[in-house]
Amino acid sequence: MTAGPIESSREARAQVGVLPMRRTAEGGTEVLLVTSRETRRWIIPKGWPMKGRKPFEAAAREAYEEAGIVGHVGKRPIGFYLYEKRLKNRDAVLCQVTVFPLDVRKLLKKFPERGQREARWFSPSDAAEAVIESGLAGLIRAAGNRDPKKKPKR
Repeated sequence: MTAGPIESSREARAQVGVLPMRRTAEGGTEVLLVTSRETRRWIIPKGWPMKGRKPFEAAAREAYEEAGIVGHVGKRPIGFYLYEKRLKNRDAVLCQVTVFPLDVRKLLKKFPERGQREARWFSPSDAAEAVIESGLAGLIRAAGNRDPKKKPKR
C-alpha cells in the first residue's frame, strides 16, 4: 500500500483520482500514468476534493490539470488505495484515494501543469509494475482484466 510504515492510529485524508484508460486498435487496454512533480515516480492524476464538485468531477478536473486529459469519467469508483503523501514541510500524511475510471478521448497540448510532469501510456501489466503503491497496482491489474468492450458505468 505504501513504501514506508504507517501508524494504524492515523486517520487517512480523502483524495480523488482517475485511472485514465483507452482502447487500442487491437482491442486491448492502455493506462496513462503521469509522474509526480517532486519524486518523479509514476502515479495517476489525483488531488484533494473540491468544494462544489462531486468526487468524480474533481477527479476529472485533476486529470485535466495534471495531464491534459479530456474524456468520460465514471460516476462510480472502481476502488481506492492508500499512500503516504509528503508535504512541503517534509511531514507525511496518510491519504486514501478514491479512483474513478476515465475513458480518455483527447490529450490536450496546453494544460495547467504542462512541462511539470511526464505522461506515458502503458499496458495494464506494465503500469501496475511502474507504480510503487501496491493498492494502486491492484486496481490497475483489475481494470486491465475487464472486458474492453464493456463501457464503465457512468
